[in-house]
Formats: sequence, structure tokens, C-alpha cells
Amino acid sequence: MEINAFVHAPQDSGVPASARDFGVTGRVVIVTGAGQGIGREFARQFAAAGAIPVVADLNIEAAQNVLAEIEAAGGRGIAVKVDIGDRASVDAMVDATVAEFGRVDVLINNAAIFATLEKRPFDQIPLAEWERVMRINITGVFNSVCAVAAAMREAQWGRIVNISSDAVRLGVANYLHYVTSKSALIGMTNALARELGPHGVTVNCIRPGGVATEVDRAVNPTLERRQQQLAQQCLPRSQVPADLVGLVMFLSSPASAFVTGQTIACDGGLTHSS
Repeated sequence: MEINAFVHAPQDSGVPASARDFGVTGRVVIVTGAGQGIGREFARQFAAAGAIPVVADLNIEAAQNVLAEIEAAGGRGIAVKVDIGDRASVDAMVDATVAEFGRVDVLINNAAIFATLEKRPFDQIPLAEWERVMRINITGVFNSVCAVAAAMREAQWGRIVNISSDAVRLGVANYLHYVTSKSALIGMTNALARELGPHGVTVNCIRPGGVATEVDRAVNPTLERRQQQLAQQCLPRSQVPADLVGLVMFLSSPASAFVTGQTIACDGGLTHSS
């Protein structure tokens, strides 16, 4: 009887109207690594959708250039210099955001070390390089989440989106430090969702494929390798930053209120979740 009552309940029973709100207008969105590549596209598109991006990057000139693009298009936001591997720097970023806007609604953990890495067998990776990748790609995310947690708990609302990589599922060789760090984000997402869920904060993760950006890489895939990858995708074309925007905005919106602790691939069907 209880099961039938549940099945036949009115369609909107117990579902808040906000769950049908896919907008991000007025939301204060911190995007780390927003001075270039995927982060730049996120900041620009959030602004175009009416959100207020915090363009956070170690390269403040790049961040200011992105902010100038946003303002030229009629949007608003702020540019902040941040080293996410330094807790004090991350705290200062969040303090500046709260001082300017009074809150933090969304954190997009996008900053990571990848493009500058050379491919090496795992036992040839210098220890200093391994530790630097872990400090930015894992500890940097930890620092950022810790810094926004108090504001989101107080508001009883928040969205955190971590950017992982398909390299985790593919087990890409000769990038062990990068693959390991992006794997850790999936476990971090799962655990954070448990801890922050009672406070109205969702935590999710996106796994992009090989995204073509303006950023130069130390090692570029060969044409043959790119063609092989495209042939394996359900959608056989190169992925660009804009392909991630719809998903990241959904996960940042009120409409995703009942989605948390999830890792979602956005890779043109290169990999399939089991």
C-alpha cells in the first residue's frame, strides 16, 4: 500500500519549484584556473548566462584579460590571483569574493597541472614533479573546498564541481602523476558529498575527454592517435571547451539539487559508465 501510494503520488509532490530552475543568474561562481582553456570558457559562459564569475588564476594578467572579455560583453565579475596549492592564498581568494559579493554559491575546481607535463615512464617521474602535481591537483582542490565550506554551510546552499579526466578510465600511460591525481578527485567527490549533503551543498565531478583549447601542451597527441580516439567516440569530432558548459551549468543550478556524489563523463561517448 505504501509503495502504491508513492508511485501514484502527484508528479510535483514534495518537489520544490527550484528543482525546475536551470538558471544561474546572479550566482557567484568561483572558477579556478580561469585564465585560459576550459576555465576561461566557463567564466565567460557563466557571465553570459547572468552569473557573476570570480576569475581565479595564478597568472593574474590572464585572469584580468578574461575579466575584460566578460565586461566587454556586458557581464561583471572580479579577477583574483590565487595559488591553490597555498591555503593562505585560497583563503584570501574566498575572503575577497565574500567581501565583494557577500557569498559564494558555486565552486568549479578546474585548475590543474597537465599541459606542461612531459610523458615519462612512472619510474622516471622526478619526485619534485610528482609532489607538485599532487599539491595542485589534489591538495589545491582540498584547500578550495575547505575555504568555501563555511560560507556554503551558513547559506545552506552550494554547488561544488570537480573537473577530473577520462585519463582515469583509460589508464593513460606515462602520466601516472596526472592520472593518479584525477582519480583522487573522484573519491574526494564521493566523500565530500556525504559530508556536505546535510547542509544543502552538492558535490559532483565531470570527466572530460581530450579537450582542444588554445593552451600549448608539452606533448601533443599525434594525428594518428587523435584519429584513433575520434573513431572510438560515439560522436566522432574533437571536443572543445563549450561542450562542457551545459553540464557544468546544470550541476551549478538549483535544478541539480538531488544530484550529488556523481562522476559524469562528457567525452562524446569515448567511455561508457557501467
